[in-house]
Amino acid sequence: GLAKSYGTNIQEGSLADFGQVMERMRNLRALISKHDSVERFSHELGIDVFLGKGKFTGNNTINVDDKILKFKKAVIATGARPLKPSIEGLDEAGFLTNETVFSLTDRPENFVVIGGGPIGCELAQTFSRLGCKVTIIEQASHFLQREDEDAAKILADSFSRDGIQIILDASIKRVSMSDGKKQIFVENPEKEMKVEADEILVGAGRAPNVDGLNLEAVGVAYDTKLGVTVNDCLRTTNHRIFAVGDICSPYKFTHTADAMARIAIQNVLFMGRAKASALTIPWCTYTDPEIAHVGMYERDAQQKEMQVDTFTRYFKDVDRAVLDGEQEGFVKIHVKKGTDRIIGATIVARHAGEMISEISVAMAGNIGLKTISRVIHPYPTQAEAIKQIGDMYNRSRLTPFLKKSFSWWFRWNR
Repeated sequence: GLAKSYGTNIQEGSLADFGQVMERMRNLRALISKHDSVERFSHELGIDVFLGKGKFTGNNTINVDDKILKFKKAVIATGARPLKPSIEGLDEAGFLTNETVFSLTDRPENFVVIGGGPIGCELAQTFSRLGCKVTIIEQASHFLQREDEDAAKILADSFSRDGIQIILDASIKRVSMSDGKKQIFVENPEKEMKVEADEILVGAGRAPNVDGLNLEAVGVAYDTKLGVTVNDCLRTTNHRIFAVGDICSPYKFTHTADAMARIAIQNVLFMGRAKASALTIPWCTYTDPEIAHVGMYERDAQQKEMQVDTFTRYFKDVDRAVLDGEQEGFVKIHVKKGTDRIIGATIVARHAGEMISEISVAMAGNIGLKTISRVIHPYPTQAEAIKQIGDMYNRSRLTPFLKKSFSWWFRWNR
């Protein structure tokens, strides 16, 4: 139906070649993996790389597969791994994570996702569009718990159109095998049910890789759920040891780990005092539409007892979005009440991740909505919605007297 409205006829029942799609993905992954390869770090950057299991053995030594490395300063960057929920029978039935799902070569007819976080949502929609019958099982009352509720609602509507079944407020009692199929026994406040799956994807969060590092031996405090304890300069409870990335951050994104690594380099090598709290951290969930966010949500401001003004521009009122057939979604910007200082923003759009950086730059550079309203954006673009919010802010500052004066002036100068 959608393709036909664009003047394109696609035969009913057409499906993507699952095996070919996955093969292309693996080829692309191999193409970009060189950025994190041993060869790049050792040959191009001149860094000594030791592969193996490492653990601290003293206040200035690390053992890597029986090799002793001495250090003056160290940085822990061991990341995190997919969290496995404690569900009876799950291990025996077998499951996939975001680290193993891309090895699939045959399309699973029934694909069940445990967890409605970013990874679960991204992969649920992907596999649905590759022709799988997808079910998301989420223990909370709605998925993407951290995100703006209006944004999550738009994505829920998109999932519904894609035919994705969503079971909320759900508790998984057990998993078993029957005739080669995985049987998932679920209950929620409405009913008990059995969901059949060819494959189960677990997307229920991530656990920090603290095990086996022997952190106790060097006095580095940690929590098995939260990771290594660091101060604002990313120093652990051992003044010679720092930590960066998923091992210590609640923001488990590649770009956040990169930004934290830059802070650690300043503080470790150049006696700097750079602080992680100064970072302006955006993120994006790569669904269709995408949901991108930076800074505070309204609830964050309320917790800090900060009053805010919120301005929202819907893409149904933005010319380029109408032309693109992408009217769903919005740009929502929060400012400190009585000012134009941006404290947070959410964008829901096909390319929201590309658009959010304009707002991130504004926040990092202390640029407010008044300045954004003066920035000329090409017409027609969807990013023009951001400028239009600047215009909305300016109009909000007009007093009743000024509005009446402008009305009088226009009436007499027509």
